[in-house]
Amino acid sequence: MHMNKIIKSLVALALVGGVLTAGPAGAAEGTRAPKQSWSFNGLFGTFDRAAAQRGFQVYKEVCAGCHSMNLLSYRHLSQLGFNEEEVKAIAATVEVKDGPDSDGEMFDRPGLPADRFVSPFANANAAAASNNGKVPPDLSLMTKARIGGADYVYGLLTGYEDAPSGVEVPDGGSYNKYFSGQIIAMAPPLSDEAVEYTDGTKPTLAQHAKDITTFLAWAAEPEMEARKRMGIKVLLFLLVLTGMLYAVKRKVWEDLH
Repeated sequence: MHMNKIIKSLVALALVGGVLTAGPAGAAEGTRAPKQSWSFNGLFGTFDRAAAQRGFQVYKEVCAGCHSMNLLSYRHLSQLGFNEEEVKAIAATVEVKDGPDSDGEMFDRPGLPADRFVSPFANANAAAASNNGKVPPDLSLMTKARIGGADYVYGLLTGYEDAPSGVEVPDGGSYNKYFSGQIIAMAPPLSDEAVEYTDGTKPTLAQHAKDITTFLAWAAEPEMEARKRMGIKVLLFLLVLTGMLYAVKRKVWEDLH
């Protein structure tokens, strides 16, 4: 009898918890972001270097003011086609705190290729204080950290729109149909002509979103192309090995057929 009461109490608590966390009907999940065509999809997919370089420009000019990429160093940009001098110039545009010097003091110096991407805030508390109490997520692994990967990131960047009738958007929030709950604290970061591309590409919202997503996909899996090449080599090896084993089997058993 006592055990039945305990079970009933646990069930009741679970039901109450479900009601409290579910929120309004239809608000728990956003609309699924549509699939996009990416150069890096599929067995033979590779990163579009030009798009990734433009995506880095979008990150540097738009996203880097709020979002860190702590797992990347400036020297990694050479994998996107930037030459040594370009990487040095990019790194030198930021200031890195270093030290202590001979007097025991910390000092600022121009960035070097070996330095990690400089974070926009000194610590999480400073980041939260500058963003209505919410710490902007690090973008190093963003396309792997979200269900839907690159499609979700692209959808989120292009999914801002006016809230439908009956949906109240709080101060400091925005309506995004692809975001879980639809209300997101981040204002629309991109728009047409938000970034003037150095290669002359037309700077539309869709292009910005495509390029920054390509850059983030590369940042999350810079080894992807090498992994795919190795996978193809393994498959070819297994195919040849299977043929050889079949030929050996035919030779060994030919007298019994």
